[in-house]
Amino acid sequence: MNGVRLEVQWSPVHPDKFITWGTEISLYEVLPLKDAQKSSCLKVSNTTAANLLATNSSHHYVKCVDIYPQPEPDILLAIGQANGKIVFTTFGPTAFDAIGLTGKELVPRHARQCNVVAWNPVDSNLLAAGLDKYRADHSVLLWDVLKCPLHGNGRAGVANVSHQHSMSGGEGTRPIAELGLSETTHSLAWFNTQSRSFVLGMNNKHLKLVDLRDSNKIVNSTPTKSVYGLVVDPHKDHQLASFVENQISVWDTRNFEKPVLTLTQNKPVTKIHWCPTRHNLLGSLMRDSPSIHLHDIQQTVIGNDEVEPSVLERTIHPGTTNNITSFSWHPTHENRLLEISLSGSITDSVVFERITLNWSPTSHVVWTHGRRTLKLISDKDLIYNDLNDISAKLKRRALSDYGLKPELWQNGDLAEDESLKNLWFWLNVSRSLVDDGNMRGIECPLPGVRYLLKMDGSETNGFAVKSDMISRPWTDLGNSANSARIYRFDKESSLTSFLDRLEAEGSYARAAAIAVFNLKLKKAIDILNRGAVSQNKQSIPQNLNIVAMALSGYSDDRSSMWRGLCLNSRSQLPEPYLRAAFAFLTAEADNYENVLNESGVAVEDRVAFACTFLSDSKLNEYLKHLTSKLTEEGNLAGILLTGTSMEGVQLLQRYLDVTGDVQSVSLLAVRAFPPDLLQETSVQEWITSYRTLLDAWHLWNQRAHFDIVMSACCPNDKPPQQVFVSCNFCGKSISAQMQGLSRNRGAYARLGGTSQKLKMTSCPQCRKPLPRCAICLVHMGTPSGLQNNNNTNSNGRLAAASNKMADFSTWFTWCQTCRHGGHAAHMTHWFREHSECPVTACTCRCLSLDAASKVASIITHKL
Repeated sequence: MNGVRLEVQWSPVHPDKFITWGTEISLYEVLPLKDAQKSSCLKVSNTTAANLLATNSSHHYVKCVDIYPQPEPDILLAIGQANGKIVFTTFGPTAFDAIGLTGKELVPRHARQCNVVAWNPVDSNLLAAGLDKYRADHSVLLWDVLKCPLHGNGRAGVANVSHQHSMSGGEGTRPIAELGLSETTHSLAWFNTQSRSFVLGMNNKHLKLVDLRDSNKIVNSTPTKSVYGLVVDPHKDHQLASFVENQISVWDTRNFEKPVLTLTQNKPVTKIHWCPTRHNLLGSLMRDSPSIHLHDIQQTVIGNDEVEPSVLERTIHPGTTNNITSFSWHPTHENRLLEISLSGSITDSVVFERITLNWSPTSHVVWTHGRRTLKLISDKDLIYNDLNDISAKLKRRALSDYGLKPELWQNGDLAEDESLKNLWFWLNVSRSLVDDGNMRGIECPLPGVRYLLKMDGSETNGFAVKSDMISRPWTDLGNSANSARIYRFDKESSLTSFLDRLEAEGSYARAAAIAVFNLKLKKAIDILNRGAVSQNKQSIPQNLNIVAMALSGYSDDRSSMWRGLCLNSRSQLPEPYLRAAFAFLTAEADNYENVLNESGVAVEDRVAFACTFLSDSKLNEYLKHLTSKLTEEGNLAGILLTGTSMEGVQLLQRYLDVTGDVQSVSLLAVRAFPPDLLQETSVQEWITSYRTLLDAWHLWNQRAHFDIVMSACCPNDKPPQQVFVSCNFCGKSISAQMQGLSRNRGAYARLGGTSQKLKMTSCPQCRKPLPRCAICLVHMGTPSGLQNNNNTNSNGRLAAASNKMADFSTWFTWCQTCRHGGHAAHMTHWFREHSECPVTACTCRCLSLDAASKVASIITHKL
């Protein structure tokens, strides 16, 4: 490689120090940015800075460097040079000076380039060097730099070996082992748990595993050109990686014939490094690249076999615009990287983990945060209020029995949504009108406007409504010549009470606009004036009195100045109802498009306006267009037009697609749809999905109430019996034989003096006796069938029909462990005073196995 390459390396034992080297070697200390006040400090991230502690420029032609891997207070470096020498150096006076290591040189017999130098991570006295080829010399040299055996805790401290080293004299510079005669060593890496084993990349054609305890030394090898940059996985000694040109190979020493994984890159690889804090994460650097590539190797095991791993790859950009020349993982801080660029700038960055995210049906979000931490957001977290999450909203509604209240309007108060509230209120009003007989001849329980006007396509000509066109004067203007053409049906509704209600709610603009639509201009002006002096100034526009003044000058003269000013200024009004009112007053040739298409005006008001001022054909066309538009938007206000029809189903389906509110569409269908619509495929899918949702939330009570309401809508579709008692001999259901009491009367015994209820004591199918009660020793059995509905009371009148089945006291009950049991009343009485099974010689403590009894006992103790 031409030029000097800058390298960076974290200290393996000093978490806040690292070195850089090229033409000179520099030692840095990482500080929080707020504590870095010296001019020599370099900002390396948004939170940290690097303080230059020392620089060593006395060594030239440096080819490789490694840091002494033991936690000494000072840093000792082993430097491999171009002439093959290995020099020990420090930054200033250290404890290593006293034992003669500082400045010590290890010299091979023949000069050639040193390609790699590596301290043993287990026995730190051992140092291995890999050299270029020499015809009659070895390329792998192993030194014991302190010339002392391994003792105690796996390392020999510097203080403990000083005396022995001084006794050994010059013999300490001789290698204790030599390998690779007339070969070239390109890379070398020690294993992390085996102090006498390492792997070599040699001669551009071999990887060799070496065990110094073996007389043969070379214990395994494999032919490959991928012999550069050998690194051993710090978490798995059997996994290592190497590269050649643009190809990275991942090896498993247990199956060393071929690489388990080959990664092909776009450019030549210059460095690879395993992450020491993250399993199976390999970082790689390409030549002339401003980014680092990460390879997340996913190991897969099927049965007892480990299949070929898969790889998730991604690229990280540290933020520098220059090409990166080297990088180093921090030895202990999770996913922390140092990068150095061609310009010498250093970047301290953290690789954000590819998180695993899980979202439970109960709205709990859990994700990984590093190796040892999980973060959780529960459904009670305040963030859900900001997110407006539909699932959390549905759960809150379900807990408040939303949709299950007896009166339809009560459900609107629980909806937490204005459109839903209006819809439930409208359904309540519509049902009341039908039930009270105000809509004669209406078969639909909740009809829509188009159904009432016979404009739903049921008639042959598309609509059957016939209205009378009349001219109504502006009576409060004092000029009988002013009039408007309207279309009137058989009935007219009272307006005063409705306007009073709108004023009471503070909807002055809406009340004034509706008064204008009903040709009561003076009343509209009075409403606006009252709104202008209202004390609730914050929610009411401040220009209502000005609008009232503008209305008072109304003129139907097409060329008047008033009309021209209104046309120019109408769009500047912030209130849509006021814009609609002036659009009505300035309309030409009965063209009311600006009123009918004002989206800020409620759908019911626009429909009422259309019914008043549009002819039958135009009304039919407008309602059809409006229905289509509202259906496409999923606007629930469209139910006013469609009612409970197939068009209503389509609108609710679109609303569901937009909002995900499966709860509301299911409850609306159950509470409002006729039985034939409930059988539609889409409606059944809503109901099934909502039931599944309630089950996932463990809201069993709400699910049961929902099913009760559902069964009330479809009394003929009763769910099949799912739980029953079966005979131990023939396996037949005992309750399934209830219909044949008269034919099997011999299988029953009378209960006391009651002739209407019979008690089974044997199987109606095989006549085998039922088990005996462990307390009373009588064959168990429960009274079957309903009580007689023809009972008379003391007044001689028929009593109310009773659907009460057998009393709970006679029900079967038994322990799921020992299978002993009896009548429910008897077992309850027994376990009030005992915890052990009543059957002789049975030592099962049935009561302690019952979770319900544990809860009850806890509650009792607390009380």
